[in-house]
Amino acid sequence: MANARDIIKRPVITERSTDLLADKKYTFEVDPRANKTQIKMAIEEIFGVTVAKVNTMNYKGKFRRFGRYTGYTRKRKKAIVQLTPDSKDLEFFEGV
Repeated sequence: MANARDIIKRPVITERSTDLLADKKYTFEVDPRANKTQIKMAIEEIFGVTVAKVNTMNYKGKFRRFGRYTGYTRKRKKAIVQLTPDSKDLEFFEGV
């Protein structure tokens, strides 16, 4: 995983994640194979900010049935990234 844009997939916009914006905490869906160090380096490279802390959560896939066919939804990983107090806000979340 050399490319930072392969690690960070998309932002997560929920009621809880918008409440965390006041504390400079931003929520992203990331690649399930990425570790905290890779996530930190990817955020710093893409947005040009300094990351103080990264918290991650793993979600397993849910069981789904399509008629007689069964399977699972994809597993995913979420990261809450806290920026340092002197870092600029991410303009990606300005309209929220």
